[in-house]
Amino acid sequence: MSTTAAAILAHLKTVDAERAKRAAVSGLNERVIGVKAYQQRRFSHSYADLLGSARYGPASRFFLDELYGPSDFTRRDAQFARVVPALVRLFPSDIVDTVATLAELHALSETLDTVMGIQIADALITGIDYIGAWQRTDRSPQRQRQIDLTLEVASRLDRFTRRPLLRNTLRLMRTPARAAGLAELQRFLEAGFDTFRKMNGAQEFVANVDHRERALASALFSAAVSDPSSGSVQRALGYLP
Repeated sequence: MSTTAAAILAHLKTVDAERAKRAAVSGLNERVIGVKAYQQRRFSHSYADLLGSARYGPASRFFLDELYGPSDFTRRDAQFARVVPALVRLFPSDIVDTVATLAELHALSETLDTVMGIQIADALITGIDYIGAWQRTDRSPQRQRQIDLTLEVASRLDRFTRRPLLRNTLRLMRTPARAAGLAELQRFLEAGFDTFRKMNGAQEFVANVDHRERALASALFSAAVSDPSSGSVQRALGYLP
């Protein structure tokens, strides 16, 4: 098995372990779902202007639907784990590397969502609840890595749009991908490619995500939650729905 395939499988095992951890603690899974739903609302709040933009709206919606939110990907991940060797064998190396990045992002996000859920008392989350849980979990290096991986996915999709032969290769992969059980991955890659191509350059989009996500992380970590009326807390709440 290739190093990349082993890394993808290791990330999927991490995701499975996080799900098992949630199932073992009463109410934790529901709280994690609440965290995910809140984070989806937060993304909609932070990127309301981009979501409403003719140029950047589709890419913003792609990230909102594919990388945020409370969707349950258990069945998809289980199917995916069974066909990782086929993925590495069938798809171009650039695509495989992108999938490896997505798998790492998926594993890291699931891990962070679990530790957030542990710190949340109720699935109905307020801004103050979210700030407090964010600070109690800490994990600043992991938060920065999460942002880095998100930006890497976006940058890779943007680079793919400048390689029309790769789009043709993806189109030719539809039948073998479906036969190998990779239809959902095929759909994700084609949708990402076409969405970013229509943007006609993603540099500004990526820069916006970079600036806003790092500003959010900084504000949440620095908020003085012991004084909800403080300026730092009010600034942090301004980033939240």
